[in-house]
Amino acid sequence: MSSISGRYQGSLRTQVTHLKSQNSIITDAPTDNNGKGEAFSPTDLVCASLSSCMMTLMGILAERENINLEGLQSEVVKIMASNPRKIAEIQITFNHPSLEATEIQRKKLRNAALTCPVALSLSDSVKQTIAFNW
Repeated sequence: MSSISGRYQGSLRTQVTHLKSQNSIITDAPTDNNGKGEAFSPTDLVCASLSSCMMTLMGILAERENINLEGLQSEVVKIMASNPRKIAEIQITFNHPSLEATEIQRKKLRNAALTCPVALSLSDSVKQTIAFNW
């Protein structure tokens, strides 16, 4: 059974819909690849998925360890390669300056992030540079 449906809307724009919730996302090709750049590009979504997956796994651990992770923020930088055109590197910096956690808990949070399903699903050729500021 499908969980996502997609539709090409023309002009390098797509719409994908999560069937259970009916939430939709529009994608546009970036301006450096013949698109309008008016929405996330598909490669932007890969980077956003990595960041969201890492935060989700840290959230699961935080709930189990009774750590308040609310307010955790991420900054994401996507670096593209040109030949072939692909994501070369994803840089993510997590910031939570007032995190109250022991050093052991912080190590567990880092490990949870670095072993999230999206991180483990990406090719080894996609460099993941992850920083934690807390």
